[in-house]
Amino acid sequence: MNYHTYFGRESAPVECCIVGTGGFGRSFIAQSLKTPLISTRVAVDLKAQTATDVLRGLGIDPSRIAQCATASEAKTAWENGHYIAAGDLCVVLDLPISVVVEATGHPEAGAKHCRLAIDAGKHVALVSKEVDSVVGPGLALRARNNNVIVTPVDGDQPSLLMGLVTWAEVLGLDIIAAGKASEYDFVYDPKQKTLSSNGKTASAPDFGDWIEPASLDLATIAARRSEIAAEFPQRAVPDLCEMTLVANATGFLVDRADLHVPIARITEVADFFSERSSGGLLGAPKVLDVFHCLRLPGELSFAGGVFVTVRCDDAETWQMLAEKGHVVSRKGDVAMLYIPRHLLGVEAATSILEVGLRGVSSGAAEPRPVIDLVAHADADIEAGTILTASGHHHSIVNVSARMIPAGPLSDDRAVPFYLAANRTLKRAVRAGQPILCGDVELDETSALLELRREQDKAFF
Repeated sequence: MNYHTYFGRESAPVECCIVGTGGFGRSFIAQSLKTPLISTRVAVDLKAQTATDVLRGLGIDPSRIAQCATASEAKTAWENGHYIAAGDLCVVLDLPISVVVEATGHPEAGAKHCRLAIDAGKHVALVSKEVDSVVGPGLALRARNNNVIVTPVDGDQPSLLMGLVTWAEVLGLDIIAAGKASEYDFVYDPKQKTLSSNGKTASAPDFGDWIEPASLDLATIAARRSEIAAEFPQRAVPDLCEMTLVANATGFLVDRADLHVPIARITEVADFFSERSSGGLLGAPKVLDVFHCLRLPGELSFAGGVFVTVRCDDAETWQMLAEKGHVVSRKGDVAMLYIPRHLLGVEAATSILEVGLRGVSSGAAEPRPVIDLVAHADADIEAGTILTASGHHHSIVNVSARMIPAGPLSDDRAVPFYLAANRTLKRAVRAGQPILCGDVELDETSALLELRREQDKAFF
């Protein structure tokens, strides 16, 4: 695609506000300073000083940064051509910004920001997958009713995978599976006989026997690798969360509620994510999954990229493509096509420009609730426990996630994972059981809960 032609070289820049100046937000501001078609002069965080520090850290002259506590102050700073740092989105919503980039990662705050922005007539680039997994389709509907758009962002895997899926569908390819590599590779060192992932290294003397097994069935390979790597986390809530967003955009389902998540070489992905009739792990086509990229030291990574596996309908064509280095299964009946990158805020500009200049989303025009990401107890959890979400992955101790068919909230239905986050259990839950809505003290003042009930009413 010629992006200069697509977006135009002479267009006025899209005026953006970034909410949340952490990792993604900072990288987005940094890249937007180099992107002539995007202007990000407004940054919002919990404290205005935090936003100020990020702007300064990116080389912006401190004399050009105004900390604003009121809408009047923000208006004056805007008219003077200054960068604006604020601690409250409401302070800047009257400014002539067209896109609010919500990147806090906080489910409750993110829900409030999205609602405020939509109701103020601003497009929303929704980076916070925690919000999207609970109320994404409802927010998109609310936006349409306000003549604006909620879009995912390129640079994150959900948007990139939605694009890859629709690309494959336009070509008429028969998709078997779609998914992504997990955030952290598994690296096996044959000299040291160790396995490493996410900064942790463990002895794995038997793993070498399972690097390139030629004749064993894939289910056995996946199970044995997982067993040897048992001390490493192999399922992360954010991975399932991102696949939930893709399900709601594409209509794809899952083969198992916690995904297969095999530890796999790049060259094996077409084999693992084929149907069982072809020797793979899947019981049905058009499903979503994730794999851990297995490699040796010095080998290229999948870099958290995205993939589809497709049927090889014409053997001669795919044999030619296999000879050119494309990944085709051992049987030659399934191929893996992939994008080996996700560049976070560096790459988000395409989505911002699509919504700001062309009025289209990088995801589905009208996403629908297809999958719910729900909470599952991994240990006995007593009544009175606060389900605190913490850390980079917003994880909850002793709680994992499952992907189940979407449905309306009810006391006897599993609670959406991020709706339960930071809430108190009002009755005990035993290990291996879903955590139900009726088990949790939901906050009746919660914007996320209110938006979810609106979504349920609209779609169910």
